[in-house]
Amino acid sequence: MTALTRIAALDAGEDHEATMDIMSLSQRGERPRVVIVGAGFGGLAAAKALAKSPVDVVVVDRRNYHLFQPLLYQVATAGLSPAEIASPIRGILRDQANARVLMARVEGVDTAARAVVAGTYRIAYDYLILATGARHAYFGRDEWERFAPGLKKIEDATAIRRHILTAFERAEVAEDAAERRRLLNFVIVGGGPTGVEMAGAIAELAKRALARDFRVIDPRQTRVILVEAGPRLLATFPEDLSAKAKAALERLGVEVMLGNAVTACDEGGVVVAGERIEARTVIWGAGVAASSAAKWIGAEKDRAGRIKVAPDLSVPGHPEIFAIGDTAASTGADGKPVPGVAPAAKQMGAYVGGVIAARVRGTTPPGAFRYRNYGNLATIGRKAAVADFGWIRLSGLPAWLLWGAAHVYFLIGFRNRIAVVLNWLWAYFRFNGGVRLITDDRK
Repeated sequence: MTALTRIAALDAGEDHEATMDIMSLSQRGERPRVVIVGAGFGGLAAAKALAKSPVDVVVVDRRNYHLFQPLLYQVATAGLSPAEIASPIRGILRDQANARVLMARVEGVDTAARAVVAGTYRIAYDYLILATGARHAYFGRDEWERFAPGLKKIEDATAIRRHILTAFERAEVAEDAAERRRLLNFVIVGGGPTGVEMAGAIAELAKRALARDFRVIDPRQTRVILVEAGPRLLATFPEDLSAKAKAALERLGVEVMLGNAVTACDEGGVVVAGERIEARTVIWGAGVAASSAAKWIGAEKDRAGRIKVAPDLSVPGHPEIFAIGDTAASTGADGKPVPGVAPAAKQMGAYVGGVIAARVRGTTPPGAFRYRNYGNLATIGRKAAVADFGWIRLSGLPAWLLWGAAHVYFLIGFRNRIAVVLNWLWAYFRFNGGVRLITDDRK
């Protein structure tokens, strides 16, 4: 059975005991194989960039869907359903004849044999692209994760949504006034885009969408606290936009605490600046750490665990291996680190695809990777956002409209344009009741 036949068998759920032939396909006179680990923005951009190249592309991901993470917080706050921000990887690459998709959990890389290790399978590669994304970082306090979940995948979002909605239900029947207050207190840790957007969405959910749904409690009395250790929110934005974001949150009733970090966290709340804040719901958005990819290949990494890459995003000592997106520690032309945002990951993926295509064809590869920052966007709530494009700064309704248009544009690749626009806008404006269902009894 050839390596490609074994891939087909895995696709069909057969031949589970097989081990893939780790011999490089190019050594057997066949087309080079490019293995991409991770089907996020960067991984898919790389795969698509290789669509017309004389290579075989294998995309490996432990899930069968690509997730539009920028709108994940809306799933967590009952604004959208998971199906509206995710799409099957196979569907996205359906028309790319040289691409295969494997749903498997990668456990390591055998750099000597040039093989990706995924369970009983060893997937041979000629070129390897690591696009494994990031996970939550608790700054050495990993025990806090059980009390303060982060938001990186659909399971996180649906669990947080269930927890938030259950908190209101439990408050409705709570006989103890102190417990009712704890249930109606929500703490968000981290003043970056995720924290700001989450705080605004929870405030709107409580004070608008749920305002008339209960008889004992008044959801409008919900307390939402956003804690940021730094001196201002949205540290990557200009100071005037940070100030406007803070003011917009405060108009929604969010309490913003700046300049103090969380020093303790448990199932009953947090401690900030020596003050105990009682809360049954704490959501973490304060930091991220890279995956284990650097450990897999024994590469040098930065403090966040990202692989230090060469100017062409290859791994020093392994010119056949590339790291992109949140997996890579890359420096821009201005000497600043390339940010871990979706546009950067997409640009990296397209660039690496071009580098590999040039190598395969024997042509001159492109010069060093240069990140082009087309602007930053963050929403605070309905009709409120901030946008920084360098040459112009916007806030309020104009920024919110631009934010909405940009997100709908990037969602277009998943499904029919009209359906996306109608479904997303209806859910956003009307708070579709279906996504406020609590679908199981886990607490």
